[in-house]
Order: sequence, then structure tokens, then C-alpha cells
Amino acid sequence: MRYFLFLLLPLFLFSKPFKVATYNVENLFDANYQGSEYEEYIPHKHNWNERMMQIKLNHTAEVICDLDADILGLQEVENEYIFKMLQKRLKRVGCEYRYDAITHKKGAPIQVALLSRFPVRKQKELQVSISPRVRNILEVELDVKGNVLTVFVNHWKSKGRKGVESKRIKYAKVLQKRIESLPYNKEYIILGDLNSNYNVHLTLDKKINDTSGKTGLGDILHTTINHTLVQEYQMQSVKKGIHYNTWQELPFKQRWSHKFYGNKSTLDHILLPSNMFDSKGIDYMNNSFRVFKAPYLFTKRGYINSWGYKNGKHMAKGYSDHLPLFAFFDTKPYMSDRSKEISNRVVSKPIEYLYTVEDLKHPIKLEDAAVVFKRGNHAVVKQTPWGRGIFLFGCAKGLEEGKKYDLLVQSIHNYKGLKEITDIVKLKAKEGVSLHDFYHTLKEMRENEILKDIVGIYKSRNLYVNDKKIPIHFKNKHLIPPNGSKIKIHYAHLGYYKKIELVVYRKKDFEILER
Repeated sequence: MRYFLFLLLPLFLFSKPFKVATYNVENLFDANYQGSEYEEYIPHKHNWNERMMQIKLNHTAEVICDLDADILGLQEVENEYIFKMLQKRLKRVGCEYRYDAITHKKGAPIQVALLSRFPVRKQKELQVSISPRVRNILEVELDVKGNVLTVFVNHWKSKGRKGVESKRIKYAKVLQKRIESLPYNKEYIILGDLNSNYNVHLTLDKKINDTSGKTGLGDILHTTINHTLVQEYQMQSVKKGIHYNTWQELPFKQRWSHKFYGNKSTLDHILLPSNMFDSKGIDYMNNSFRVFKAPYLFTKRGYINSWGYKNGKHMAKGYSDHLPLFAFFDTKPYMSDRSKEISNRVVSKPIEYLYTVEDLKHPIKLEDAAVVFKRGNHAVVKQTPWGRGIFLFGCAKGLEEGKKYDLLVQSIHNYKGLKEITDIVKLKAKEGVSLHDFYHTLKEMRENEILKDIVGIYKSRNLYVNDKKIPIHFKNKHLIPPNGSKIKIHYAHLGYYKKIELVVYRKKDFEILER
């Protein structure tokens, strides 16, 4: 009996799910000169030295140790030398990884790598270009509990420094070609920094769109079908080469792992083929995708606590400008969740609907939304002259006043009582519209209307119009007229800050008639 239990011991040890993760460590460089370093990591320049390297190494090991993944893809590791140092550091603090792999792209400033607690059967590199600045894709075959699992570790071209979409398409084509050559039942996971948002098919910036809207993530790796994100419930019936983007597991507000000047993005990814949903071998553990958010990875102000570099010098503090991602997998069959079939569908709703909910569980499509007022990156949209309007806060870039659009609303917010949309995607631009009928008078005192041609007396933050006293707020305090002035408001947003108020955005929106 004792001998029988001994034979079963390995099964008990590996009966739990295993964690797969990806982490862009933000430039883990050594302190030796190779000639291929980024300028700020040349030893003895910019305060980069042995001490600085050791601090960076410790911080990277801290995150990896706390993340505690069984398989971990890494991006921005300079070379095998610093990679081995990282492994030794992890072993010293009790977070050993016995198995590893790393690319060896000649002349490249940084490589991609993999740490594993499962044996590596074999590895290879997929060359995208001979250019040293174009990183190879790392392909590693692992033995996971007697199952063969292939992991592709990626780091695609960034969107900065002439990073047009065609450059990311090159990576996607090389990877997809390799996937097409694999046996149909081959189990694999794609992960890494793809420098693309999960919904890039909708959000591709005009400045980098040199492909007429075609994207590496959506169109080549097929995370979309007919310009719509592939849903999880579809994965058990799709053909080979189509991939599910696990970002869809999270509520919209949690979909980010990177911030740049306050703009949240989903540059890092874990993509899954149909094999991860087929109840054979290794399967995805439903609803297990997360962003790793240890408190020390954020500053007191809530920003990502990236590696400190200021005024041309390294600051010996911080971690990375990316947050790690992880998901769980198991040899137990995948458990589907049919409720996602409903929750992930995009449905059309009127603006009035947004006033009945506190938050959005899934995106809402607003059809024929007319931009009746736009100031900077803010706007008010209405679908009909008599219907409700709603404020677009900080997300009106690319919209034109006087035009209609179909908009995908991804996030809403209630700020001090004012209902506002905080994230949209422009789906379709439509014809222009006459705005005359969309403007209202003081008879329509409800939030998010645009009022026009109002004459009154300004006094102590209020506008007196006949027998009405209306709070008024000037966005630029230097525009506030003298007390007792008679003014004419050409355009004002009827906002709400604890109470209804007129909001005047710019000098041209009003004039002083009498002082």
C-alpha cells in the first residue's frame, strides 16, 4: 500500500492548476559594455553602474518571486549573462526556476526569455528580420505533467519612433505562419508585449495606420472575426489559427497593464487557440486571467511605479512601466460560461439608458450621436433634439462639432452628480447635422443640455436672468467678469457639480455687454 501511494505521489503534487504569466521588466541590463546597449544603459554613463544593476536585479526578482508563476515569459532582458544572474538571485531568495530559454539575436539591445518550473524539451527562434532592432520570437516546447505545451514569447515593435502598424504585422505573419505549420492538435500559448491594444482593430491611431486599418493582432493572429472580437463561447467551434484575447475576461475599467501620460493601454497579452478550450490535454481555467497589482508596483498617486530615470540619471528606485499578466491552466477540462455570450455582445441603446445605470458591464453602441458642442477634448452628444444629451469627458478627440457618429461607449462615470462618458471608440462617421434645434433655453434645466443666447447679470458666481438665479462656472478663472456685469452667454453647457450650473469654457462663448 505504501508503495502504491508513492507511485501516486507525483499525481497529487501536480493536481492543482498551474500559472502562466508574462512580464516586461523594462530594460534589465548588465553593467558590462557590449556596444549594443541603449544610450542610457552604457556603463558609467547616466549613473548606470554595478550598484544600479544590482538594485534593478533585486527589484525584478522581487516581482517575479511574488508573482509566483510556473511559466513566465519575459521581455527586455539584455542578454543571457544578466538572465543567468536573475536566475541565481531568484534561487537565493527561494524562488528557483530550474528551466529557462532566451533568444540570442545578434546585435540586439534586448532579448525575450522564459523561466519555467517544467522541463524544456526544445526551443527555437523565429526570425522576423535580420535587423538587430527587430526582435526574434522565442518558441519553447515544455513538458507539463506529461503534456507537450508550446509557448511563444513575443516583443513586437513599439508604436513610438516610427512604429507604424506594418512593422507589427511582420511579427504577426511570422508567428501565424509558424502556427499554421503545427499539427492541428498542438497545444500552445502566445504571450508577451505585442505593443497593440486588445481592441486595436477599433482604436488604431491614424499616425501609425499605414495598412488601411489592417492590424497584426486582429487580422493576422485572428483575434477578430468580421471586425468583431472573438468571444470565448465561440472558441470550441472555431478553426485553427483563431485566437481568444483574455483581456475580455476583465471589466473594461480593469483592462490595462501600462500607462503613458495617463493613457491606459493593453500592450501585453495572453492569447489562446481553440486547443485551450477543447477539454483535452491542457485547458484554460475559465475566468482566471488577471493583472498582477502588488501595492508596491504603484506610486502614492496611483501611477505605475516604473524604473526611475530623471534628468538623464537612473534613480535607483522603481520596477517597470508594465504590470505582469497571468492566467491559470489545468489538465482538467475547460468549464464554459454561457453567460459571457450575452455579456460580451455589443447592443445598441439610447443615451437615456446610460442615465439608468451606474456602470457598464459591457460596451454600448450609440447610433447617430450628434456632437452638438465640443471644447477641446470634451463634448456633448445628443441623438435627437428632444432627447437627453450626455457629456464626453476627455474622450472627444477626433470628433467634429456638427457631425453624427456611431459610437461605442466603453465606460461611464458619475462625477459629483454629472453623468459622463469617459471612454469611447468612434465606429463610424456620418453626415453633418443642423444644430439649431439641439440648443435649449432656460426652460430646459436638465444636465448635459447646451444653452444658447442667454442675457443676464453676473454676481458672485451666479447669473441672474429675470427672476432666475443660476450658478455659473467659468473654466478659466481669468475670464470671470466683474460683479454686476451684464453679459450675454453665446454657448454654455448645463453641467452639474453638486447642483445644476452653467459652464462656460472659453472667451468666445460669452461677451460683456455692460460693466
